[in-house]
This record gives sequence, structure tokens and C-alpha cells, in this order.
Amino acid sequence: MRIAVTYENGQIFQHFGHTEQFKVYEVEDEKVVSSEIVGSDGQGHGALAALLSGKGIDVLICGGIGGGAVAALADYGIELCAGVDGDADASVEAYLRGELTDSGANCDHHGEGHSCGEHECGHGGCHAEKQGKNVGKTCRTHYRGTFNDGTQFDSSYDRGEPLEFVCGAGMMIKGFDDAVANMEVGEVVDIHLTPAEAYGDVDPNAIITVEITQMPGSENLSVGDRVYLQNVYGQSFPVKVTEKDDANITFDANHEMAGKELNFRIELVEVK
Repeated sequence: MRIAVTYENGQIFQHFGHTEQFKVYEVEDEKVVSSEIVGSDGQGHGALAALLSGKGIDVLICGGIGGGAVAALADYGIELCAGVDGDADASVEAYLRGELTDSGANCDHHGEGHSCGEHECGHGGCHAEKQGKNVGKTCRTHYRGTFNDGTQFDSSYDRGEPLEFVCGAGMMIKGFDDAVANMEVGEVVDIHLTPAEAYGDVDPNAIITVEITQMPGSENLSVGDRVYLQNVYGQSFPVKVTEKDDANITFDANHEMAGKELNFRIELVEVK
């Protein structure tokens, strides 16, 4: 079996269509026997499915991914485990242990939320039926995202390629989708989003503190580390270490953008 992971600096790259490289793992008897990093050859979105198929990939582990790419992977018979972040090697090991599950096909690129699973609706996936002339159409937009202090957190202009998505299909966070729904090609708009229109409020129930003695291995973790925990159903989910002292360690399972107000400048480049 061959497993591919969208890859950047040891981590799972969070936008399938923009990944520049994959880490490919050769697996025998449920064990990784070798791995290599391969380039995406400058291809994107649906074309990457053909590239992966040509390399004999059986499983793709990634972060955000759009509906078109999901369909293309299915056509090539490639199993998908989406909505994953954190360490690439650890994610593959979790998959081989049966602890990694596909949490959804919604992209996670400031609009493309990780999942619409048990507690993550509101990251961009659960939308009521939308209205607008662009709803249901494939839109290509350039955008720049900033926090209220003006700090930029993302920009398609910097990557040199517009973001492509189906408007109203749940691939984008609510406020971004709503803005694009009635835009004209060539139009530029500035929007301000509340947490409810973006990645939701911080959920205090998603912040977990445990005794280090009750979690073997946690003594080796540091604040800022990203790891996986298991829920009561045996499903893995990503968390970030936010606090640690001699006795306790605290994990946060909230999306990194939860609770934040976001600003976007959006330019509608094309409607297909």
C-alpha cells in the first residue's frame, strides 16, 4: 500500500490544491518501510488526483480539499482521509493503527473548514441553503485576509493563484461564501466577519486539562506542540498544547481561528 500526505516542513499542508509536494509512504504489513518526498509538478486540484494515481497511491491524507478534487480522487479509487493537521509521520502512524478518520471534504483555507464532524460545525461546513446568482457555480477569487490590527494571515495574491471553489457548497466559511454569492466578475469587496460568520466562537469544552501522570508520553510535550488525542469512540482529533506545569497539561481542540474577527478583501476573478 502507498499513502500520500500533503506535505510542508514535516506538517500536513492544509490546502490540497496548492500543495507543492507530497510525502509518499510505502507500507507493508501495516508498517512504513520507506518514504520519499515528491513534487506536485505545479499541478493543482483535480489534476493532482491523476498525478497521485500515476504514482500508485492508495490513500491520501490531507487537510482541506474541495468537492471537485474529492470526486476526482474517488474516480481513481484513492481513499481519502481529509480534515487532518499536525505532524505528517504521526498522522500516517495513526491511520495505520486505525485511529485516523476522514472528518470531511471541506477545504480549510480561510473559508475551507476542516470538518463538519461532532463538534466542528461552524468552521465553514454547515450552511443553510444559500441564495445568489453565483451559488452552485465554480468561482475563482483572489483575497487577502487580515486581523483587526492589520496583520495579514493569508493571501492568494502572495501564492500567485486564485482560490477556486463552488459557491454555496460549504467549501468556504459562511461570511466569505455570502460575500461572493452576488459579486460581479472584476468586483472587489471588503468584508468584516464576526466569529459566527467565520470559524465560530471558542468552545471551552474543547479545552482539556489532564494530569501528566495519567497520560504516558505527555511529559515529553511542550507548549505549542500539536498532537492527536482520542475521543470516547476511539476517533483521533488534533489538539495543541497550550499550558503545562509539573503536574498538568492542557490541550486545545478549537480551530486556531476560533473566536477571531477576520477581514477579507475579495476580488472575483472568474465564474465558470
